[in-house]
Amino acid sequence: MMDLLTQNSFPMREWHIEHMEKTIIKYLTGISETASTWEKRQHRRYGTIANCIKQIEYDIKHGVTIDEVSGVLKKIKTDSAFESLRRTDSFYERFDEIERHFAPLKEKLALWHS
Repeated sequence: MMDLLTQNSFPMREWHIEHMEKTIIKYLTGISETASTWEKRQHRRYGTIANCIKQIEYDIKHGVTIDEVSGVLKKIKTDSAFESLRRTDSFYERFDEIERHFAPLKEKLALWHS
């Protein structure tokens, strides 16, 4: 009976974790050289660091933790599955932009919890 009354504060948490990962990877990948005019226009509109951060912050509001964001960033930086992504032009520049935004948030949380 207790299970029926348990509140799930973040019912789509798993979806938001997956969305956060896809958002980061999509931003780091950038746009392909063979992109159509429409794809280029969409990328100019939605492919910015500001939009990427806004999407990730939306996911954080829905249950994703800062530790999970930094975990995904660490996985992208070290995992061999992302080696081809790391070889793309401007990968490290884009990666540093995301990391610079979320690293201070992680430090603030660490100080707040101690």
